[in-house]
Amino acid sequence: MTTALSIVLSQMTQSVGDLAANADAMRDVRARHSDADLILYPELQLIGYPPEDLVLKPALAERAATVLAELAAETGDGGPAMLVGSVERDAEGRLYNIVALLDEGRVVATRRKHELPNYGTFDEKRVFAPGPLPDVIEWRGVKLGLPICEDGWFPAVCGHLVAQGAELLISVNGSPYEIDKDDRRLTQVFAARVAETGLPLIFLNRIGGQDELVFDGCSFVLNADGRAAHRLTDWEGEERATRWTKGEGGWTCEPGAIAEWEAHPADIYSAMILSLRDYVERNRFPGVVLGLSGGIDSAICAAIAADALGPDKVWCVMLPSRFTSQESLDDARGCADMIGCRLDTIAIAPAVEAFDAMLADSFADKDVDTTEENVQSRIRGVTLMALSNKFGPMLLTTGNKSEMSVGYATIYGDMAGGYNPLKDAYKTTVFALAEWRNAHVPRLSRNPATPVMPANIVTKPPSAELRPDQKDEDSLPPYVDLDRMLHMLVEEEASVDDVVARYGFDRAAVARIERLLMLAEYKRRQAPPGVKLSTRNFGRDRRYPITHGFRTG
Repeated sequence: MTTALSIVLSQMTQSVGDLAANADAMRDVRARHSDADLILYPELQLIGYPPEDLVLKPALAERAATVLAELAAETGDGGPAMLVGSVERDAEGRLYNIVALLDEGRVVATRRKHELPNYGTFDEKRVFAPGPLPDVIEWRGVKLGLPICEDGWFPAVCGHLVAQGAELLISVNGSPYEIDKDDRRLTQVFAARVAETGLPLIFLNRIGGQDELVFDGCSFVLNADGRAAHRLTDWEGEERATRWTKGEGGWTCEPGAIAEWEAHPADIYSAMILSLRDYVERNRFPGVVLGLSGGIDSAICAAIAADALGPDKVWCVMLPSRFTSQESLDDARGCADMIGCRLDTIAIAPAVEAFDAMLADSFADKDVDTTEENVQSRIRGVTLMALSNKFGPMLLTTGNKSEMSVGYATIYGDMAGGYNPLKDAYKTTVFALAEWRNAHVPRLSRNPATPVMPANIVTKPPSAELRPDQKDEDSLPPYVDLDRMLHMLVEEEASVDDVVARYGFDRAAVARIERLLMLAEYKRRQAPPGVKLSTRNFGRDRRYPITHGFRTG
């Protein structure tokens, strides 16, 4: 009877659809831990998570089966077994999210995911069929229960496994980052499974960015008494060897390192770094270009980009108009110098004058309004896109969630670009990130500089500088109030009356913000992707119709 086990947790990244690279990465881990009994890999490690509709291509499942068989054959060398996440198609053509236990040159067993998440960013019911309640796998005399990600977030699967005689629960996950989710996984969700079953549990999660999602790792091991025996680091790859012994009370994991996970806002900043880095590098861009206005949004985006890629891969461009203040010019130059990135200046006045002349007859009987402001923004967008096209760097957009909520952005202007690090960050969050970054160098950073922006950028009143003496608060409530309204309207799906009841704001002001939020949906549909930070990002989390007539105010 087996009374001791060595189990390696491989907290690692994935590349969706690149089966060869993912398989080779798993082989490398196995080679480094040849004395282990079992190596664990995250959910869908072979094909990458989430695969979305890519997984509906029959060729992907066919290739995954071939590569899985190759990996299984390699375990015939007498080395460690492998628990690998992949996909499986049955005779009727149904597709399943599975884990496969590979050992002694073969696929010992597979188990299919039972609970398929279908909320927020998840729509697994679109592509996968649910498996039955899974039975335990008896391996080397040990009864393993294998709840796959969502299977562990609810009691049914783990309850079924303990009734089947499971001795150890192993949960492989693809659980994306949200603010405070690391603590919720550990102290609420999976601690509850341990308390309910009386069994020790391994939680293994992936890291890395995948389009709008970013995965923070934060894997852990809980013994049957609910105490953490191991906590792996956040955001970074790690291979943790754990030692297990079986006594009269069952299996126990020997204690190991307990990583300290990042607090706010360091965790948000790490999410932005990692997501942008993986997006740029995996899509093979040589770097990024962005408009640096002298304002806080573009300054923090430039800092994030330099932290993600290195300052040599960040190209900032100042695009002054006749409304641009000397203060903004000085702040932009100071920011670029502090970050250590390139800054060019391209004045847009000639193009603005050309458009004024072109449109003079058509606009002859009309007053100057936001149309002329938007022309300036679109000229900047065209200029930056020209640089991106000519030289290859991806254009970053810099609008924050507060602005995107109420449409305070110009479609085909400052919204033009390939990725937006601030898409899910409210303006008040941006201020907090700027102050934090000016005092700290992030752990994941490729740029040791600090501070990264002049203090004046953080303290001066925000302005788009598209007309004389313009301030954001000319058109919007103070950001501290606006963000409270928006958090309730977006994250909490609250009504206007709910917002007024909590904060005492003027009802007409809240109703106006709700109206702007609804009207701006068509803009957000055409916005570039950006990293998810909250429970309700503008993307797959929140899928509102563009055309509708419902209002609560």
